[in-house]
Amino acid sequence: MRSIGEMSRDSGLGVSALRFYDRAGVLVPAWVDPVSGYRWYEPEQLVEARLLARLRRAGMPLADIRLVLAAWGGADTELVRGLLEAHLRRLELGLSDARSEFSTLRAQLDRRETTPMTSLHTATARFSVPAPEVAAALDAVRFAAGTDAELPMLGGILFDFEGALLRLVATDRYRMAVAQARTTGHAGPRTQVVVPLPLADAMRALLTGEGPAQLIVDGDRVTLETADRQVAGQSLGAEFPDYRRLVRLPAGRRARVGTAAFRQALQTGPVREGERRERDGEPYDLSVLRVAENGTVIVCADDDDDQDNVAVNRTYLLDALTAGARDELVLELGVPTAPLAIRRPDDEHAFSLLMPVRLED
Repeated sequence: MRSIGEMSRDSGLGVSALRFYDRAGVLVPAWVDPVSGYRWYEPEQLVEARLLARLRRAGMPLADIRLVLAAWGGADTELVRGLLEAHLRRLELGLSDARSEFSTLRAQLDRRETTPMTSLHTATARFSVPAPEVAAALDAVRFAAGTDAELPMLGGILFDFEGALLRLVATDRYRMAVAQARTTGHAGPRTQVVVPLPLADAMRALLTGEGPAQLIVDGDRVTLETADRQVAGQSLGAEFPDYRRLVRLPAGRRARVGTAAFRQALQTGPVREGERRERDGEPYDLSVLRVAENGTVIVCADDDDDQDNVAVNRTYLLDALTAGARDELVLELGVPTAPLAIRRPDDEHAFSLLMPVRLED
């Protein structure tokens, strides 16, 4: 007999996925311990589990998978072949439709690139900023910056000057962080510049005093001056996404957490065993959260499948707690498909967003 952990390891299906398929009647264990509820599988069920994993990776609907598994061991293979071929045709039709839509979108992008657009870059602008505020803003967003070479515009921090405010934004698609600082000395139009991470880190190293600093944007060159030092470099030429559209979230349930205690609960609490997934070549674990009726945030057990649960990358959440830099933070959880927001109770303008992770089904 194989334990559920061994079945997960050898089949490629997460433990929570195996539990789901048991409840759904798709892959039922040979024996369940009546006391502990632990599942055990016959050795020959590994073939079915691997088949199930392949079909799910190929995106086959669960209803069809049931039929494939039911017919797999029989002498008549026509049903299985028919289901596989029907699903392949659906995939091919879907790919054809996607190619057509992408072709149209590329044509629209080509037209946009040849149409003059109003730029948010300016020839020369000089801003005075409080060094401690900019340092704190950099600390709040730095963790969320991207490292994907195919998306170089995300490999920096957006400096967005508008009126008397400087907003700093970073995102790697899976998370986003926003913070702000005050600025004076510029009455011109809104100005944006994407500062590459090495330059942003060099700026942060200079922002150790209490006095003002000067930020100068001159075309694609960005300079930071303090009382006795200066650092400068080229900005990233690519346009940063419109972050203001990305932070418009439906209202969720808010819960205040003690940062240290919540961090301890995450580090020592349950993760979704077997759901150590790969993103950009790196493994990560999931923490599953829910706001309880009494307003506390629960780190859910592995067998907790409440429909309001929100799953997030645990490492990303721990990073966001550190960047929050407060003894208490506010977590805002909406529906399981909406981003999780981590906010400061004393500063609504500094926050992080984490994209949820869809649990295996």
